Amino acid sequence: MRTVFMGTPEFAVPCLRRLAAETEVVGVFTQPDRPQGRGLVLTAPPVKQVALELGLPVYQPPRLREPACLEQLQALDPDLIVVVAYAQLLTPQILSLPPYGCINVHASLLPAYRGGAPIHWAIINGETATGITTMYMSEELDAGDILLQDVLPIGPNDTCGQIHDQLAELGAETLSRTLAALREGKLEPKPQPQEGVSYARNLTKQDGLIDWDKSAIAIHNQVRGLNPWPVAYTSHNGKRLRIFSTRVVETGTLARSTSPGCVIEIESEGPLVQTGDGVLLLQEVQPESKRRMSGTDYARGHALAPGSRLG
Repeated sequence: MRTVFMGTPEFAVPCLRRLAAETEVVGVFTQPDRPQGRGLVLTAPPVKQVALELGLPVYQPPRLREPACLEQLQALDPDLIVVVAYAQLLTPQILSLPPYGCINVHASLLPAYRGGAPIHWAIINGETATGITTMYMSEELDAGDILLQDVLPIGPNDTCGQIHDQLAELGAETLSRTLAALREGKLEPKPQPQEGVSYARNLTKQDGLIDWDKSAIAIHNQVRGLNPWPVAYTSHNGKRLRIFSTRVVETGTLARSTSPGCVIEIESEGPLVQTGDGVLLLQEVQPESKRRMSGTDYARGHALAPGSRLG
């Protein structure tokens, strides 16, 4: 089966490797190289790097709507197009091009968390499970018929980075099962239910700002949902303090009379901070222009003491 793969970030790499091992990949479409890092070095996206390693032809159109892009796809004459985190919508002409359709691998259990940041928002919202959905693509964002789904539990302390890596590998497995069923004529597409539809908008750095009036569990979920990017943050002594790891202290275990954002005490594991409901332990933080460090080391070196206020 002649297949075109479309994808860009690290999340799409396991799917590309599995696809290349199981089918004939005639072309890989990915985003253009972008400047990265402090030196703004022009860097190829992860999918391009792996495609070149595998000896696959790479195409990097700035926009899929350009006529030349459609001509390239027509010349490749694919039977199937597989899309994984490509970050561009496919035009109706592209969607109707391959005889076996266009299949997307999405990092949620649709219809929940359609959109560009499903892993982040599932964790921020305190979900205990997520998963992978393969679906036929339609013109509406992430609204096509469901093909297969696989579930992945989310632990109470799992971070976005950890779940991202697990879902990337699970996505390759689900895609492989989907293609096997397609070849055998056993796929049974199911329309997405109207109930349970939600959207996972793309995040900005401003989404990391901590509101200490929220509960300890809500802030904990925010911290792990934004690790490793864009990272939750607060301020101390007028400087930004990024927070990478926290632990919820059970409500009622400490006598509290302080306001949200105040440091209650410094334990061996780190500072305890009052929230709107419960107490949060800061385990790993990063001050401005400094390395990441334990909450204890930060408190020791930055005059963080009981009575200090964050935010």
